[in-house]
Amino acid sequence: MSPPTSRQPTPNHARQRRLAMVAHDLRRGGIRDESVLAAMARVPREEFLPDEFRSQAYDNCALPIACGQTISQPLIVAMMTEALKLRGGERVLEIGAGSGYQAAVLAELAGEVISLERHPELAEAARRRLQRLGYENVRVVLADGSWGLPDEAPFDCIIVTAAAESCPPALLEQLRMGGRLVGPFGPADAQVLQVIKKTPAGFAISKLTSCRFVPLVSDSSAPRRR
Repeated sequence: MSPPTSRQPTPNHARQRRLAMVAHDLRRGGIRDESVLAAMARVPREEFLPDEFRSQAYDNCALPIACGQTISQPLIVAMMTEALKLRGGERVLEIGAGSGYQAAVLAELAGEVISLERHPELAEAARRRLQRLGYENVRVVLADGSWGLPDEAPFDCIIVTAAAESCPPALLEQLRMGGRLVGPFGPADAQVLQVIKKTPAGFAISKLTSCRFVPLVSDSSAPRRR
């Protein structure tokens, strides 16, 4: 399935602010992949925020959403997306749908995105929002992200949008050989955004930047999905 090509129109001022964000915050922040920059320029971040924060949509900062969660700052979203090296056609598993913003950016570049979310309220809102915006290649699943989605593995890429001391083993198992996983790992006061590549010799880990994400929470000792 190909990424969608049309979008509902957004106010011109929002588009101008979005383009300014790409030019100033993302390019100057070190993002070099033109396809990622173009994707960030297309996705209307204001549509993924509560009304009271829409005016801050293109500030380069994390913002609160429902259920005590956050929408990541644009530079981090772009950095994580760039680290996956998407070229089209990939199957991507996202752990932590949140508002659905990161899934939308991924959907601009990948063939299929499956996004897991443990909060029913967030999952349903993200599902409706993505459908309304025309992202037919995204599926939001209510599930405990720590366990991934074993029935549909392997995945070309996995992105984890909540922090854990270390990457859950189930996610590493569900990554295809040669695939990439990006996520924040480490102690709460020393999280590091890491890229993990699965190779025949084992897992090759590189570090991108220090960061701070909400914690990855597991609801049970066994995977569940709805």
